Amino acid sequence: MLNSSKVVGLPLSRIDGPLKVTGRAKYAAEHFGPGMLQGYVLFSTIATGRIAEIDTSEAERFPGVVKVYTHENRPPAAKKDEQWKDEVAVPGHPFRPLENDRVLYDGQPIALVVADSFEAARDATSIIRVRYEAGEPHTDLKREQDNSYVPPVPRDKQMAPPPPRGNPEGAFAQAPHQISATYSLEGEYHNPMELFGTTVIFGQDGELTIYDKSQGSQNSHDTVCKIFGLDPEKVVAHNEFVGGAFGSGLRPKYQLFFAVMASLDMKRSVKVEMSRREMFYLTWRPTSIQNLSLAADAEGRLQSVMHHAMHATSQYEDYQENVANWSGLLYKCDNVKITYEITKLDVSTPGDMRAPGAATGVTALETAMDELAYEVGLDPVELRIRNFIHRDQNQDKEITSKALHACYREGAARFGWSERVMQPRSMRDGNDLVGWGMATGVWEAQLSPAEARVRLSSDGKVVVSAAASDIGTGTYTILGQIGADAFDLPLHAVSVKIGQSTLPKTAVQGGSWTAASSGSAVQVASRMVIATLLRHAQKMENSPLAKATEEQVEVADGRLVLEANHQVGVAISDIMDAAGVTFIEENGKVEPDPSIQKKFSAYTHSGVFVEVKVDEELCRPRVTRVVIAVAAGKILNPKTARSQILGGVVMGLGMALYEEGLADHRIGRIMNPNIAEYHVPAHADVEDIEVIFIEEDDDKASPIGVKGLGEIGIVGVAAAVSNAIFHATGSRIRSFPITLDKILADNLLESETVQ
Repeated sequence: MLNSSKVVGLPLSRIDGPLKVTGRAKYAAEHFGPGMLQGYVLFSTIATGRIAEIDTSEAERFPGVVKVYTHENRPPAAKKDEQWKDEVAVPGHPFRPLENDRVLYDGQPIALVVADSFEAARDATSIIRVRYEAGEPHTDLKREQDNSYVPPVPRDKQMAPPPPRGNPEGAFAQAPHQISATYSLEGEYHNPMELFGTTVIFGQDGELTIYDKSQGSQNSHDTVCKIFGLDPEKVVAHNEFVGGAFGSGLRPKYQLFFAVMASLDMKRSVKVEMSRREMFYLTWRPTSIQNLSLAADAEGRLQSVMHHAMHATSQYEDYQENVANWSGLLYKCDNVKITYEITKLDVSTPGDMRAPGAATGVTALETAMDELAYEVGLDPVELRIRNFIHRDQNQDKEITSKALHACYREGAARFGWSERVMQPRSMRDGNDLVGWGMATGVWEAQLSPAEARVRLSSDGKVVVSAAASDIGTGTYTILGQIGADAFDLPLHAVSVKIGQSTLPKTAVQGGSWTAASSGSAVQVASRMVIATLLRHAQKMENSPLAKATEEQVEVADGRLVLEANHQVGVAISDIMDAAGVTFIEENGKVEPDPSIQKKFSAYTHSGVFVEVKVDEELCRPRVTRVVIAVAAGKILNPKTARSQILGGVVMGLGMALYEEGLADHRIGRIMNPNIAEYHVPAHADVEDIEVIFIEEDDDKASPIGVKGLGEIGIVGVAAAVSNAIFHATGSRIRSFPITLDKILADNLLESETVQ
């Protein structure tokens, strides 16, 4: 655990903030090299079939065009699947741009035009002529669900459902209170501010400097080296600044392949940046259908949980998420059956989108729990408290810490939940129906292998280095705080270097594990520096620290001192002078402890409370208040932590009310691939959000007591909104997003039934 400190735990502003607000922070597509060429992609306009003919002759004659690439002239690349698989690849056959004439999904890249300007490449692309032989598209999950199947190769152990326990069917049949429902979620599409782009600077000796929009510079580096057979020592990948990613940048995208391919082929620097429209063909939260059955006894204690989840994947890869398993661990129940299937469609491979799996599965579970609360006649919070368990029944392990009770208690108190009248349509504000809903959030707290380097100079300055990424989460700042803490320095005395493939190895940034993993590695490296400093100090003549141990010393006010008595110590500058060095540098490493993993599971938790107001005549829903109480271990920086939760909540509002990918299944095409017609929450859609952090000590989830915050903010939000809409209107909408037409249709249906 981190010691009590002067820096960690303070709400400090981001150290990278000034660079970003002044425009000095350079993103992937903002780098330039001499004689740089620009690439522009032509994408398919059918969902399945083949390219019968592609005519690039006019484009090749267009002023400024240097070369046009298609499947007919693409330079050689790796042939084996393993050479194309990145660090977080899913089972199946990774997509290979321009490999052949087959079209696998709407928006697939089918040509790359490289020119001396972006405009020339773009305009030339528009005059390429393509003739297709289109096949019959299969893009509608509802129509194709009979073709679903259990993935033959699990993405990892956490994706596979736990074995059934007890007798869920029998317990369900005998229980006095039962609910069964189907919940569907339309596909959601990633729309971070920064578009995917890659700039490749071709060096004089053939070395490549790559700037890539990515959540892992080392993943980008390793992937292109495998695909093109490059010497890893001659390739450096950078992603120092990332303009939002949320899972979309975990896997390398095709613009990276194109930029490197063209650069190697022409021995020139090349840049390829996607359009906003192309972003819709890349990474998306898959369409899903879930069937949930819950049963409870007369007191509301769960007797049976049965959860079947199904979602879309591509024809070429088996994308998988942990969708349904949450239903077997969040609440106590001895009779549980979890099943999970995927369905191949003519779409691009879905990808991880903030809290992949949990955001989907917990939405269904927590909506079903609200339905069960009304069935039993219990307050929704009370129902959850009665089913609380401090054990992961899926894995039969104790949970490291679970301050969920406190989340409920403090969140409800701050929200004013005790004033809620349970009867739907019982609360009003003028012409608005007022609804209060709540839900539980849960996400796994993971520790991934990570390394970090810490350098302490004789002048007391510290440099922290790791290949970790900052996708807007505040990684620069929290790693700096940990380094500052270890050496009793102000934050401005610490320099942080991240986002480069040559730095100490880390996993891609995702899963909420970066703070716990890289942060712990920084602490380990810092302690190693202090240990080396002590060894040097002990070699000094008449050293006051001659008999001290590593555990007994710390750095304070530029001196290495006894923790119990700061009067006993030696100045850092004197120690280094005596040792004949100007700095001390150490590499620290952390990885999961098998002994802890064997006995414990670790999760973050939240209680989400939402107020909605629904215009009774127009049926337009507005979320007017959100209170979210989060238990996530030690909070390194309340300011950046709050930003993480705010962002997650806003994405949850989008999931609940706005974000809806629309497809014309007759032709298999996305119909709203733009942010004019695909609505994401804007300022006018977001009102009051209050974030509460619950005090929680956890010395097992990670060495520094951190559990991660990137995902927990979104989980449960959509369900809480749905439950509030039911409370306001009496309409239970089980299809997400909950748009006003669905509420209006349900109300009209109720009116006709009453008549």
